[in-house]
Amino acid sequence: MHYVYILRSKNIPIQIYTGSTSSLKSRLKSHNEGANKHTYKFKPWKIIWFCAFPTKEKAEAFEKYLKTSSGIAFRNKRLVK
Repeated sequence: MHYVYILRSKNIPIQIYTGSTSSLKSRLKSHNEGANKHTYKFKPWKIIWFCAFPTKEKAEAFEKYLKTSSGIAFRNKRLVK
């Protein structure tokens, strides 16, 4: 299984990050340890939404969509509150 996930910074709640992985637990740990250059300054993070996909390609395609302007609008309306 592959996952698309959305994180929210615990310290700066307006900061949201979208990504994909095959291991949610280890990926969240990596973000919170500061291993990702895009997220280290807003740590710690919490998972606020995730979805499982049967293939890596489908997960990456949905992640890519969520990073578009229409995907961000969808995310804000339907996935995060």
